[in-house]
Amino acid sequence: MITLSALDRPVLLGELQSARFDLLVIGGGITGVGIALDAASRGLKVALVEKEDFASGTSSRSTKLIHGGLRYLKQFEIALVREVGRERATLHRLAPHLVTAEKMLLPLIKGGNFGKLLTSFGLMVYDVLADVQSADQRKMLDREEALAKEPLLDKEKLEGAGIYAEYRTDDARLTIEVMKAAAHFGATCLNYVEAHEFTYESNQITGVKARDILNGASFAVRADLVVSATGPWVDEIRKKDQSLEGKRLHLTKGVHIVVDHEKLPVKQAVYFDVPDGRMIFAIPRGEITYIGTTDTDYFGDKEHVLTNQEDVEYLIDAVNHAFANTEINIEDVKSSWAGLRPLIHEEGKSASELSRKDEIFVSDTGLISIAGGKLTGYRKMAERVIDLVVKKLKDKGLSKELGGCRTDQIPLGGGKFMDALSIKRYAESLEGEIDRSEANYLVANYGTQTEEILRERKEKTAFGLLEAECHYCIEHEMVNTLCDFFIRRTGRLYFNVESVKTHYKLLAKYMQSQFGWPQERLDAEIKNIEQAIFEASHFDPIK
Repeated sequence: MITLSALDRPVLLGELQSARFDLLVIGGGITGVGIALDAASRGLKVALVEKEDFASGTSSRSTKLIHGGLRYLKQFEIALVREVGRERATLHRLAPHLVTAEKMLLPLIKGGNFGKLLTSFGLMVYDVLADVQSADQRKMLDREEALAKEPLLDKEKLEGAGIYAEYRTDDARLTIEVMKAAAHFGATCLNYVEAHEFTYESNQITGVKARDILNGASFAVRADLVVSATGPWVDEIRKKDQSLEGKRLHLTKGVHIVVDHEKLPVKQAVYFDVPDGRMIFAIPRGEITYIGTTDTDYFGDKEHVLTNQEDVEYLIDAVNHAFANTEINIEDVKSSWAGLRPLIHEEGKSASELSRKDEIFVSDTGLISIAGGKLTGYRKMAERVIDLVVKKLKDKGLSKELGGCRTDQIPLGGGKFMDALSIKRYAESLEGEIDRSEANYLVANYGTQTEEILRERKEKTAFGLLEAECHYCIEHEMVNTLCDFFIRRTGRLYFNVESVKTHYKLLAKYMQSQFGWPQERLDAEIKNIEQAIFEASHFDPIK
């Protein structure tokens, strides 16, 4: 197994400074790490830098679905639906513990967005475009069948339903596993390294001046080509290159809220109408149900995107309108997250109408930028970028032999399972060492890498399971902070916030022992996680 220890930062920083790379990727979200994996697996020498933690932006704040985008059929984005629809099966095959089947119920209500005939036809087209296997193809339900599937639906409004196949994931964990795969193929990947200025020769980019955020050291990274995959910050990077012209980003904000499952005990994921014409997901996940998303224009601080009271009330009203005998209020919201979508601006279109297609921009100085797109389509986005990169490198005289894209054949960490049954049996096999809920949680996050965590706990008898998990993430996933662990590696801040409140001080002390933090750093880490807990569960009106 590749070791990507945060304790080895000096070694990785030395590699960044001493080597010359074929490609430097700026941005450690799903698009950036996907590009790094594609490039490294073809044989390119690759570096990737991320100014915060991997997946700290949009890639830890999505709806956490690998879905084909049914609503894009209404916008006639056939090619997009076909591509991302088929990618679902590919990602499920590469990481079946992380990308799991989720039946989606689409209620048909009086005066709603979808009529029965149009829905039946649309879901049939969706199945064909996405190449869905017959067992998972859509089924239309009458009113009684729909209520049997989901008794919480309002029977006074309900006319029937469609049920079809989607996939659920943890976006941040998927990003981490792709990053680890890139490192396995030789990519030098580092979080908390900011590319703050480009370097040039003959008006062509030759790399960046970078800064290690954790120790303040500055250094240069040299590369033949640079790709910006910085999501909401793409236009800022283009400004640094003085190449911001033509198409621009249009940022929209998406908010999700989390309630106890007993407050909204849906039997499966539901994709339901909202009175304003939008659609909302309610998705069960163990002991919680999460609900989202909003879609509103955003002009605020990209570094600090918050859930506002208006966002929460919008989602609560949507749930209470759609489900009978359900009365959720703001006090029921345990946690939340808010993220930005870096879409391509189209004049005259609202936030919800903007296309989710990706686009590539190339500046006169050679900077390649990619924006737009969906989590589901990251692998194909990366393929298009690296096809372009390879062509440009060959034009520059690159002589090494490179393979084609093969990321559809590279399993992601811990994903060596045949099917859902084999995952279930693997988790059950661990129940002698840990209880069922712990086994299910660890396998869903780490797959067969769970064995490393359990081995660590067994060897270090003073360790509890949480400390062993944290140790694994430090040694193999470049955890540097409490927020890295509790948000991006485990999702606990969103899906089990009470466990964060219970354990963060214990973990802070453990990480201090691992990293040798002075008291000021320990105090800062505790303050940061306490602020994250507060912001996830307290909502202010928009000012």
